[in-house]
Amino acid sequence: MVTRIASTGLAAVASVISLTLTGHGAARPLEWGSGPLTVDALPRVPYVAHRGGAREVPENSMSGLAAAYRRGTAQVLDFDTRVLRDGTPVVFHDATLNRTTFLGGAVSGLDAGEWRGVRLRPRDALPGSWRAERPPTVAEVLDRFGGRTVLMLEAKDPRGLGRLAALIRERGLTRSVFVNTNDPEVARRVHALGLLTQLWRSARQLRTDRPERWRPYVDLLDVDIRARDADLRRAVRSGIPRVWAHTIVTPAQRDRALALGCNGVITDAPGRVSGVRGR
Repeated sequence: MVTRIASTGLAAVASVISLTLTGHGAARPLEWGSGPLTVDALPRVPYVAHRGGAREVPENSMSGLAAAYRRGTAQVLDFDTRVLRDGTPVVFHDATLNRTTFLGGAVSGLDAGEWRGVRLRPRDALPGSWRAERPPTVAEVLDRFGGRTVLMLEAKDPRGLGRLAALIRERGLTRSVFVNTNDPEVARRVHALGLLTQLWRSARQLRTDRPERWRPYVDLLDVDIRARDADLRRAVRSGIPRVWAHTIVTPAQRDRALALGCNGVITDAPGRVSGVRGR
């Protein structure tokens, strides 16, 4: 069931500045070369716009992802996925609509038709003006950005893995999309489906993890910047080729992660942390 949340000032939500992508001449993100936009083309230390860069744009929104892409301060766009009642994968972080939309209730209780009536509620603290837009489906994001940049999606509902895999394979994006999870067994399933596997771990989990065990099936280990130095070093020594730190919001956190051997930065504020002036 969906319940409507009363909100004052809805009429005051301003229209977003147009950030459409036009043609193949759109500006490429920071440090891209002229080769195909797959993980093999990533620079030595990539920057990831976490949820599109949630301190700079509305999280998990099409306009936010477009803004992060056009600003050129990150080479990877991250978003979260959930599955609707009818099996449609959509871009959304929470299990419920309450925090980021004008509605309430479980995401999994809606079908694709009902999803078209959902509207994101941009946070007042965000810079700029943003409209209340519908959260996109995963297919829409893959169609808009797939092949133009590397994507990172978290499978919040593992029951939707088969559908996600089909969407990625149909578009020829198996080398351009990381599929993220917190569960090593789900990561093993992602690998078995022929997809790029990302496993994220919290600071608490990293205290007892033995990440070298995951080396055969994890392409990217995503570690919590709040973890102890020793735990981050152990992750870096695991033999997993990519060890990227989340969720970084300051240059000091970035510098610590890189000094400890991490080779990627996952950030809510790519414009601030990458040190690159956005377009």
